[in-house]
Amino acid sequence: MTLELTSRDGAPTMARSSFPSRVLVVDDSETSRDAMLRALEAFGHLGEAAADGLEAMAKLRLGIDLILLDADMPGMDGFDVARAVRADPECSSTPIIMVTGLDSREDRLHALEVGVNDFVAKPFDLVELHLRTEAQLKLKASFDSVERERAALEEVIEQRVADLRTALEDLGAAQRRTHRAHLDTVRRLVLAAESKDVDTSAHINRISRYSEVVARGLHLAPHEVELIRTASPMHDIGKIGIPDSILLKPGLLTSEERRIIQEHPEIGARILQESDAEVLRVGHVIALGHHERWDGKGYPAGLAGREIPLEARICGVVDVFDALTTDRCYRDALPNDVVYAMMEDERGRHFDPEILDVFFEHRLEIEEIQYDSETNGRSSAGSCAS
Repeated sequence: MTLELTSRDGAPTMARSSFPSRVLVVDDSETSRDAMLRALEAFGHLGEAAADGLEAMAKLRLGIDLILLDADMPGMDGFDVARAVRADPECSSTPIIMVTGLDSREDRLHALEVGVNDFVAKPFDLVELHLRTEAQLKLKASFDSVERERAALEEVIEQRVADLRTALEDLGAAQRRTHRAHLDTVRRLVLAAESKDVDTSAHINRISRYSEVVARGLHLAPHEVELIRTASPMHDIGKIGIPDSILLKPGLLTSEERRIIQEHPEIGARILQESDAEVLRVGHVIALGHHERWDGKGYPAGLAGREIPLEARICGVVDVFDALTTDRCYRDALPNDVVYAMMEDERGRHFDPEILDVFFEHRLEIEEIQYDSETNGRSSAGSCAS
């Protein structure tokens, strides 16, 4: 039923609310409370009553949409109640209309300061009460709608982020599987080349780990260290194109046989060239350049100094160390101290002095890898060709 009210100027007004809500009336006067509750019921609201501030704070948990608050109450007055409501996270946005006979500028500024949204003069006019409650409830309805949309949007975003995170994790896992499969393919290709030698996986593992130690000692970026560690085992991949009669020949090679075996860097480079994979591009550089010398007397291109790519210079040092400290069919492995002395003599001739210094600075790590390899399948027979 719609209640028709008459304003102070005699104009009729339709009092039914467009936003029926639960409204809390806080007033220590029972007469005032009952009058406002009857008016709210006529407007279509569900009224709740509180005789003081403590009861009001307790009844906020009923899901209050609007508070009609008397200013002048004993104990906890309306200003204290408003301040407490604003401090409560669950109802800090609940609109408050202060119903008061106080009309001084200071009182109204104080009310606004503690969080009051609007005022109704006491004794209240039904039309004014209706209009002001409607205005606040309309604002609250708009605010609640925005909050619901925000919450729904946050839920959608959260779900999309969760879906994206799952997709990225799946993509990362797929990329890791692809990367592992890629490296496994490279490793098997390297093993195919090394299978002509007796010393196979232990050799490529040592070269990989030696190269990693030196790369770290040069303070290269972690990504560069990883690339060198992964690509360095490909240094001799070109041996797959060398005839077994030469590669496995016991004893020293003839000059023609040595010329043929010196083709393996270029064979390896051709195998690895024009790849989009970064690790294969680094492998190409290492395969082609690991037999170049600092003084320019190496092969296949006779590069000198820093013309030789850094990755190839690193591999060149550790490859010589590994070759001299492992058994060959034409000689036994040399002791480390003898090899160190031989390598020192080649400073600035065969080897980049800086890389050689780093190698010597980390010789304890190098030897740990060397001895660990011996306990993990290192062959005593070794290769015939270096």
